[in-house]
Amino acid sequence: MKLCLALALSLAPQEQPARTPGFPGLGATARPKVEIPWNRFYDTAALYAQLDRLVAQWPGLLSMQVIGHSSEGRELRVYTLHNPATGSDTAKPAMWVDGNVHGNEVQGGEAVAYVAWYLLENYGANPRVTELVDRATFYLLPSVNPDGRDSWFRDAHNASSSRSGRMPTDDDGDGLYDEDSPDDLDGDGSIVQMRKHMPGEGTHRLDPDDPRLLIPVPANERGIKGDWIYVGSEGIDNDGDGRINEDSAGGYDMNRAWPSAWEPEFVQGGAGPYPLYWPETRCIASFVLAHPNIAGVQSFHNSGGMILRGPGMEAFGEYPRSDVNVYDEIGREGERMLPFYRYMVIWKDLYTVFGGFVTWTYESLGIVSFTNELWSDDQPFGKAPEDGRSADHFFDDRLLMGAGFVAWHEVEHPLYGKVEVGGFRKDVGRVPPTFLIEEMVHRNALFAIRHAECLPRVVIDEPVVSELGDSLRAIDVVVRNPALIPTRTARAAQVRAGRPDELTLGGAGVEVLAGGRRTDRFRPERIELAEREPARLVLEQGITGRGELRVRWIVRGSGPVKIAWKGEKALAVERAFELR
Repeated sequence: MKLCLALALSLAPQEQPARTPGFPGLGATARPKVEIPWNRFYDTAALYAQLDRLVAQWPGLLSMQVIGHSSEGRELRVYTLHNPATGSDTAKPAMWVDGNVHGNEVQGGEAVAYVAWYLLENYGANPRVTELVDRATFYLLPSVNPDGRDSWFRDAHNASSSRSGRMPTDDDGDGLYDEDSPDDLDGDGSIVQMRKHMPGEGTHRLDPDDPRLLIPVPANERGIKGDWIYVGSEGIDNDGDGRINEDSAGGYDMNRAWPSAWEPEFVQGGAGPYPLYWPETRCIASFVLAHPNIAGVQSFHNSGGMILRGPGMEAFGEYPRSDVNVYDEIGREGERMLPFYRYMVIWKDLYTVFGGFVTWTYESLGIVSFTNELWSDDQPFGKAPEDGRSADHFFDDRLLMGAGFVAWHEVEHPLYGKVEVGGFRKDVGRVPPTFLIEEMVHRNALFAIRHAECLPRVVIDEPVVSELGDSLRAIDVVVRNPALIPTRTARAAQVRAGRPDELTLGGAGVEVLAGGRRTDRFRPERIELAEREPARLVLEQGITGRGELRVRWIVRGSGPVKIAWKGEKALAVERAFELR
């Protein structure tokens, strides 16, 4: 009988957990509420439109504000993502994420949009995402340089042009502005290379295995020369100064314009007349300074596959050891999340940068800040082709069917006569092909989200009350920060950036006679006493990452008591109890 009952129970229908619709391999982990194709790039208006769709779908979690305008009048938009039900955006630790500071580095904009899309689609379904959106704020600026971005889409460029903003500048010092931009001789939208056929008078010959390539002819005693010469980038000497394409639109660098270690033009080209001269940088600086709750910064650039931190120059020296430990843990974890990327120090492993954005946000404001250079040339190949051919050509031939290369063809040039133009299109090299975009933005967006998970989080443990005699009592409390990033970085304390943390004890029936930080967990009498206002302890050093602060107050009286911590970089917390 028991066996039959057990068998019947085993065969009875069992209640199954609710199944989330959709395929779990999607970035959204469920059927997306807002479908966004991540296999393409969007100009500024289209990128904003995708983010506006997210605002419409999740108006309670995502909002938009215009913080300024570009040189050509385009909006600089910040999208704020957080849960208002758990507090205001400024009351929580915040993550600033921006992209596309250089106009041609377009994928940064898509990476910023992906951060918003991923968090919103997963909110309520993924516990880690839900907890993060409830306790933190994201300030998302998809394009620092919407003018340069739109020019890259609209105008003829190569992979490296349209880097600047579009305010006219005199790049070549001839008193004229933007008078010698690239000329698209064949009207195909890409600025490629020019070569000229000069039989027996050239410096190069055609590669017999691949006539798309020219091979230098070495100097020799027989006087043998090649049949071809390179004549530079596709264009015309519009101003007659003997140079081609040397004064294109703009000509400055908004990642050299920030106050930290800024240097003038003769030291750091592209810096502008003074820090924050460009309207885009001014409005961003105003926003960041008005939001001292920003505790993490991520700026998306391209390319090269790098996770970068400061310093930007050797003369700065090294960052404080405790802050470097934080950087190292996030950066090295990022190397595992981002195959083919390297965690690097800007000046030491790349080149010197004066007036950089992430050096300003850390060195002047004490915010843990990274620049990711999206897209590594190693990603499509894994290893170099064994036949010795150009890796770019191998990839283009095998996986793009030759679509990325403009075949050499003849055009008429006003100075050189008949020339051939050809080479890789503007969207080859610095940005990935469409089928690799989603992987790139997902990995980098999740790196920024992982950084946000490390933002400070303060917990007040249950106080311990001890009788000291003569109506005096000691209140001991431990205040912890289980997150990696401290409530105040060592750099913030060093330069006194922002307001220090505060820990207070108060109660109508309680008199606080003394208070301070305990320096020995086993010897409660060892206290760094506050010189004044013992009920209000000012914590310039904050609470270290994964660390704790032990405090003792000496009090007289009884009744309700409240211990409260507040700081700029974490949600304020308090703990109430009855002192009897």
